[in-house]
Amino acid sequence: MNSTRSRGIFPTSSMNQISTQSKSMRALIQLVRFGWEQALSCLFPVVIFASLAITKFVPLPFLARYDWLFIICLLMQWWMVHSGLETRDELKVITVFHLIGLALEIFKVHMGSWAYPEEGVFKVFGVPLFSGFMYASVASYLCQAWRRLNVGLVQWPPFWAVVPLGAAIYLNFFTHHYWIDVRWWLAILVVIVFWRSWVTYSVNETRYRMPLVFSFVLIGFFIWIAENIATFFDAWQYPNQKAAWSLVHFGKISSWLLLVIVSFLIVATLKQVKKYNPH
Repeated sequence: MNSTRSRGIFPTSSMNQISTQSKSMRALIQLVRFGWEQALSCLFPVVIFASLAITKFVPLPFLARYDWLFIICLLMQWWMVHSGLETRDELKVITVFHLIGLALEIFKVHMGSWAYPEEGVFKVFGVPLFSGFMYASVASYLCQAWRRLNVGLVQWPPFWAVVPLGAAIYLNFFTHHYWIDVRWWLAILVVIVFWRSWVTYSVNETRYRMPLVFSFVLIGFFIWIAENIATFFDAWQYPNQKAAWSLVHFGKISSWLLLVIVSFLIVATLKQVKKYNPH
C-alpha cells in the first residue's frame, strides 16, 4: 500500500520541480502585468520626457522650446480627459498639483536653487508654465495607478495627523531658506505616523500589500531617476550643471521623497473624502 501511494504520473522530485517552475512562471506573469499597469499609469510623464528629448534635438518653428512644451502638455492633458483616461475629479487634483508645483518653482528659481535659462513667452517670474505639469504628472501617475491597481489603504492615520504633516513638509521647502531645515525630523514623523500603514493593490485579481513608507521610498527614487533624465534634456539646470551636465546629487532623493509624500497624502485624503462622500 505504501508503494502504491508513492507512485504517480511523475516522480516526487519532478512534481516539486514542476510546482517550482509553475510558481516562477506565475510570478513572472504577475511582474510583467504589474510593470505594464505601471507603464500605462506613467503615460503623462512619458509624453513629457519624450517631448523634452525631441525638442532638445529637433528645433520646432515659430515658438521657443519652453512654449512648445507648454502647448504639448496642455494638449496631452486635454486628450487624457477627453479620452476618459482621467476623470474630471482627477483633473481637479492634477490642477491643484500644477498650482502647488508652480508656486514652488517660482520660489526656488527666485532663491537660485535652479534656473530655466531658455527663452519663452509662457513664463511667470522666470519659470515656464510647462514646469507645473511635471508636478501634475506625478499626480496623474498616482491617480492612474490608484485606479488601475485598485489601491487600498490599511490603517490609514487620522485626518488631524495627515493634513498638518503634509502642510509642514510642503512649507519646509520654503522656510528652510530662512530657518533650519527640518526635513529629517519630518521624515522621522512620517515613519512614526505611517508605521502601521499598508498600501494594498491588485494584479490579475491577486491582492498584494506593501508597507506605505517603503512605497514612498520607491516612488521618490524613481522620480530622482526621472529628474536626472529631465536635466540631461535641459528641462532646467542646477548651479553645478551650467558648464556641463552632471548627475543630480543623491541627496535630492530626500527632497523628492518628501514631495512624493505630500502628493500621496493629498491624493489619498481626497480619495478617502470621495469614498465617504461620493456626491
